[in-house]
Amino acid sequence: MTTSSNTRWVLGASLVATALITGCAGLPGSSTGIPITMPAKNCAELNGFTLASAAIGLPTTGAAVTSAVVVPAAGAGMAAVAEYCKVLGDINPVDPEAPKIKFQVNLPGNWNGKAVMFGGGGYNGVLATGLANVPAGPTDKPAPLARGYATFGSDSGHQANANGSRDGTFGANDEALKNFASDAIKKTRDAAINIIQTRYASRVQKTYFAGGSTGGREALFAVQNWPQDFDGAIALYPAWNAAALDLQFGRITRELAKPGAYPNRAKRKVLYDAALAACDELDGVKDGLISNVNACNTAFNPMTATLAGQSVRCVGGVDTGDTCLSDAQIAGYNVTNTPLTLNYPLASGETTYPGFNTWGTDFGNPGSSPLQPTVLTLALGTEQPANPMPAVKPATTTTVATSPPYGATFWDQWVKYFVTRDANFNSLSLDPQNPGAYQSRIVQLTAMQDTNKTDLSAFANKGGKILMAHGSHDALVSPRATQQYWQRIRTGMGAAKVDNFARYYEIPGYGHAVSSVFNAAWDSLTTLENWVEKGIAPGPQTVADTAGVPGRTRPLCEFPTYPKYAGAGDMNLAASFTCAKP
Repeated sequence: MTTSSNTRWVLGASLVATALITGCAGLPGSSTGIPITMPAKNCAELNGFTLASAAIGLPTTGAAVTSAVVVPAAGAGMAAVAEYCKVLGDINPVDPEAPKIKFQVNLPGNWNGKAVMFGGGGYNGVLATGLANVPAGPTDKPAPLARGYATFGSDSGHQANANGSRDGTFGANDEALKNFASDAIKKTRDAAINIIQTRYASRVQKTYFAGGSTGGREALFAVQNWPQDFDGAIALYPAWNAAALDLQFGRITRELAKPGAYPNRAKRKVLYDAALAACDELDGVKDGLISNVNACNTAFNPMTATLAGQSVRCVGGVDTGDTCLSDAQIAGYNVTNTPLTLNYPLASGETTYPGFNTWGTDFGNPGSSPLQPTVLTLALGTEQPANPMPAVKPATTTTVATSPPYGATFWDQWVKYFVTRDANFNSLSLDPQNPGAYQSRIVQLTAMQDTNKTDLSAFANKGGKILMAHGSHDALVSPRATQQYWQRIRTGMGAAKVDNFARYYEIPGYGHAVSSVFNAAWDSLTTLENWVEKGIAPGPQTVADTAGVPGRTRPLCEFPTYPKYAGAGDMNLAASFTCAKP
């Protein structure tokens, strides 16, 4: 770092500290009990900074900053980011065999006094840097760091192997498993807040959590377990009952592994096109989106459906090529569409996981969109599930990426490293509905991984707010499960009380994290800021498409309503739609 950079950081910290604490006799202590002391530290002075275990609210052996460097201002327009200090560090485990929690904290020179924690994805194992926008964030607004937020995230306490976010090997270690399940949220938050407050010599005024998928589950864990640590959460497509979802993955994987059951990409497109032809206009207009999902789920049947006058089902149910689906392939889709029913209760007492909205969902269709490889990876992939499970192979300069369904690898890793802790176990041999000797272990894992709490009064009473959203055609985490959680908290707490602190929206056509059909962009952070900081409850929200028809908009409808065409106007404008009850 140059001398001029050091000077800028000291001046920036002094100005922020002065603005926030003028008139105080002394600086207050941090929310983790460590006193805030003057003067503020510049970026270079954070190198080697350490935290004792007492500064972190769950057991560790302390934390240390391993690197702190100034990153110069870069970018232009909405991509512009001012100079910031990039801090990397480790939170040390109690068990010497457990991996460290690696974290990153970004400290802007134009700090706004607030912080955003970012969640991970899949089994994590990859550092959530905090540099990106919030999940499904807007393209016409800057990311949190550029808005002046201090941002941070972690790898949840392990470093992934070649399976990336599907690597579950860490589950063989108890501390690493607990860190992934939830503990890393609290440990990372406490370490990061201490570093932020040390840097600026001032208390963090508001702390938000933003995450999707596993990160959405982490957002819900954060406000359920540590309500005093967070002021708001953005929870998108949340895998809130992750272990129960693993059991559904197991059921689907075992079905797709049967002879002839795995559909290739051409067959997936046949089913998708047939559902779109049958269901597109159920929302009042032929716009390439299935918005009235409930009506489609009721009306569409792949056994009797047609496409351009031809039966979707192959003649006699036998596979006759890429223009139809066999009975075995239709059976696989029917399993995906229907709920898992267990013959034993999970830790929460429940015995089910919902099916997926299957008809009209992109499970990895052929397509030229640059987003389609990601859609393919997060859906049915390219390889049929088998024992041993086919490897996850990333693309190279000469080969394309290949993998089994994302959920199949997820199930395989969960069975081997979380449940049986036997790396050679055949995951296809374990029946999730009748797991025999492994039943008690599965129940134990659901108690650890699933965010089942429905009384969020502590968070609501302190003024906390939650924004939840889910794509109606998510192939990896069922939106029906999010509906289930939403209905539970409204039943448990009362609809009126929930409406005071939470909203849940569904996005038509949107898949898991990305979509070439309708790729969502929503300014959830501004909506959350206005609600938490100004008391302005969310009004009508609009979501934009950045991929299917770039620039088109839809009303972001509160569940259970959906966007219905008003009968006139441009079908690419939200103003031409109303939010209607199914």
